[in-house]
Amino acid sequence: MKISTTLTPLTPAVFYILLALANGEKHGYEIMKQVKQDSKGQVKMGNGTLYGSIKRMLADQLIEAAGDKLDPQLDHKTRRYYRLTPLGQRALQAEMQRYQEVVGLIQTRSLLANLA
Repeated sequence: MKISTTLTPLTPAVFYILLALANGEKHGYEIMKQVKQDSKGQVKMGNGTLYGSIKRMLADQLIEAAGDKLDPQLDHKTRRYYRLTPLGQRALQAEMQRYQEVVGLIQTRSLLANLA
């Protein structure tokens, strides 16, 4: 199934959230930490950006709530966990393919050598 062109290209926030969830369920704070790590701090994601993106991604069926669970690392507070849907997995794959094509173009044109 082809991904709707309205879902790709993805915004950096959506891309990094999908990437953070690619290896399994996470709650909001874990997603935020993973995005910071994966983007080397380049993608700034506060609560508003995170939960606004999550709300839109739930509506677009890219992710789904995986339930509320106790988190022993956070004083046993209940956290809502999220996971990728099959559509979210396909959107992430499509975006990674798009990035791979861009990197190939950069390499073919030796554009990185021109920056030195």
